[in-house]
Amino acid sequence: MKKLRMDNVIENYHGTNIADPFRWLEDPQNQETINFIDNQLQETREFLDNNSNRVAIKERITELWNYEKFSAPYKKAGYYYFSYNDGMKNQPLLYRSKGLDIHPTNAELVLDPNSFSNDGTKALSLYSISPNGKYMAYCVSNSGSDWQTIKVMSLDTKELLPDTIEWSKFTPLPWLPDSSGFMYSRYPNPATVAPEDSSRFNKVYLHKLNTEQQADNLVIEDVKDKNKSFRPQISEDGQYLFMYVAKGSASGNMIYCRKLAENTEIKPLIAVEKTISSFLGNDENILYFLTNINAPRFKVIAIDYNNPEQEYWRDIVAEGLDVIDNVIMIKDHFVTATLHDAYYQIIIYNKLGQLIKRLDLPTLGAITALSGKSDSNIFYFSFSSYLYPNTVFKVDVENPVVKVQWKPKMNFNFESYETYQVFYESKDGTKIPMFISHKKGLIKDSNNPTFLYSYGGFNVPRIPEFKVPDLVWMERGGIFAVANLRGGSEYGEQWHEAGMLEKKQNVFNDFISAAEYLIAEKYTSPKKLAIKGRSNGGLLTAACMLQRPDLYGAVISQVPVIDMLRYHKFTVGRFWIPEYGDAENNAEHFRFMYPYSPLHNVRFGTVYPPLMIMTAKTDDRVVPAHSLKFAATMQTVNLGNNPILLRVEFGAGHGLGKPTHLLINEQSDVYAFIDKMLNS
Repeated sequence: MKKLRMDNVIENYHGTNIADPFRWLEDPQNQETINFIDNQLQETREFLDNNSNRVAIKERITELWNYEKFSAPYKKAGYYYFSYNDGMKNQPLLYRSKGLDIHPTNAELVLDPNSFSNDGTKALSLYSISPNGKYMAYCVSNSGSDWQTIKVMSLDTKELLPDTIEWSKFTPLPWLPDSSGFMYSRYPNPATVAPEDSSRFNKVYLHKLNTEQQADNLVIEDVKDKNKSFRPQISEDGQYLFMYVAKGSASGNMIYCRKLAENTEIKPLIAVEKTISSFLGNDENILYFLTNINAPRFKVIAIDYNNPEQEYWRDIVAEGLDVIDNVIMIKDHFVTATLHDAYYQIIIYNKLGQLIKRLDLPTLGAITALSGKSDSNIFYFSFSSYLYPNTVFKVDVENPVVKVQWKPKMNFNFESYETYQVFYESKDGTKIPMFISHKKGLIKDSNNPTFLYSYGGFNVPRIPEFKVPDLVWMERGGIFAVANLRGGSEYGEQWHEAGMLEKKQNVFNDFISAAEYLIAEKYTSPKKLAIKGRSNGGLLTAACMLQRPDLYGAVISQVPVIDMLRYHKFTVGRFWIPEYGDAENNAEHFRFMYPYSPLHNVRFGTVYPPLMIMTAKTDDRVVPAHSLKFAATMQTVNLGNNPILLRVEFGAGHGLGKPTHLLINEQSDVYAFIDKMLNS
């Protein structure tokens, strides 16, 4: 590896001088940065391709990947809409059907996103059907970017309208009741503002069909606070407009509301700071919400629009021991998906909040979709687990029995494997759940290749999800383990808060303790243990590798947040300040962020385990600069013979809409790297 230029960049953070010698790698247009990436690509590919097992791993992943995949159907204007992939398409196709026998052979093709591009790197990220069923507004993401282009098509002719809307991200598309237009949120054209403001000044507009974007009417903005973001929602009956107002990923949201037909100022309805609420539906003026106000594990409440003061709010489904993660309203019922020790249950209540039935689910698993309409007694849900491929079920609330709507067929002997849950103690004595999956008859001899995965942040739970590459890993004799760390939502907001800001070290301790548990219980040994995380989870594995390099035989840090002193300066990074903190402007935050920031805790003289850092050229959420600077730093101080690789993917972003061929290549590289390192 050619020696890299190290600049004398030093900044003072609250009395401490911090060097940043590879800051030049933050500039993606810099020719030196381009050359650095090219050199890294060549060395990484040579290393990964020089592995005889990679071919076999990729072939088996590809073989198992090739099965039919369905989404849970969504009903709108007399049709059931669903996505379908026959196996190896880069992007799933969108269909609709009038009958309940939902299959492409009985359905009408609405849109094939594979037609957007030759290589599948343009994806359908969201769609919204007009109330009259004549139009569909939808968002297209290019190369995994968070930026989306909004298009409109006629559902009768399947032809595009002239409407095109740019500079949106993370937006819903609620239609007006008369189907004349829809609302959306957007940001400024990046060419018209400073780079740090490209994801500020969020506004909501109303777009009328067959008009140009510049003619759209402004619905809401906050000229006094450029960091606020807005998300519009219109009630199913078309009576009410709701506006979700937030300032960061961990700051919660407020909800403003007004009657849509009344041209009055929209006013706060739910305005309790640092809480999370979402609108579920309404019976005329009675509005129902899921909220964690005075209920860290959430509850369902009713608010009378005509008498909205908080003292008059009514609890409908009370907070319980489990976390209410999702709710839909179905024919005078509330259907709730609840988290119990990090796996899901479905519980049905009537409108009075009385428990009707707790549904029987196939195994410890996850509800990945819950779909239904308030005027129907039928709802659908998608369910999966580590050894249970995503299956669509149908339930009639009048006779709540779980029936299979669609189940995939795969060439895999699931009966020869098992998933179970254990609980282990973290450093401070907190009990942490962990799922473990492997072949039945496992011998605990400390010699099993083991893959430990987690996330630990942003109120996101690590739920049991089905992924083909994990099957291949287990089929080859590996153990797959997932730890449910603090920082997620597995046990509500208190669990989340126990892993953020000054308590972030709890997350790393939880993960390190998971590794120690697997070793102590003789599942594996340090040389046989690989760890992986992505995004915030990439921060997790990088920090844990630096804090305990002795525990791991291989480390994957994918699209990671690495520079905790400067992360907020890039794209949407400032939205994460409520979760991580602001080391630049807050001395107290600096004191707890600097000790774990991966970029600033690489030590000379330490032999680190094999490491592969993974990023994507068009990742505009966690920018590649984090990975580039980390790779340069690690390679500069690496004293051992262990590889320090940087894998940069083109035509992909943070993960949104990644096409099948790129996913298979990516996972083949991941498991080939781990396989080689743990068995060398």
